Amino acid sequence: MSSNCSEISAELSLGLVGPEHTIVPLKAGLSYNCADPYAVQVAFEVGTDEPVTWMLARELLAAALHGSAGLGDVRAWPSAASCDPDAATAGGSAAERQILNITMSSPYGKAQFEVSAKAIEDFLQRTYQLVATGQESPFLNFDAELTELLSQA
Repeated sequence: MSSNCSEISAELSLGLVGPEHTIVPLKAGLSYNCADPYAVQVAFEVGTDEPVTWMLARELLAAALHGSAGLGDVRAWPSAASCDPDAATAGGSAAERQILNITMSSPYGKAQFEVSAKAIEDFLQRTYQLVATGQESPFLNFDAELTELLSQA
């Protein structure tokens, strides 16, 4: 199946939650490739030549739309609105204002982001059109994955 593999991507606006709940607007690119069917790549544009890239579990993002998800370095949860007080007065329906909160930790620090839950849900729906939930394993090339892991050891 991997020979028919496709990739999809989307650009997102999100907010970095700063001190006192200030929101710093950022752009990020989401991408999904059926060659790595369990992961969604998020590339944050932070003003340097290269974006900061994280790999997130597709299942974690899907679960976080409905409740708290994740352990360790990546956690995500939904909220009814932004923690930014100015966002509460923004237009749009309540569903359009739903927020997905994502925190990421590394040895270099921790960051919390807010992104439109609808934007994430729409992107995930597109990934399910490529690879349905529960149908990921036929897309994996286990030999290539094992070779990659062993080369890093």
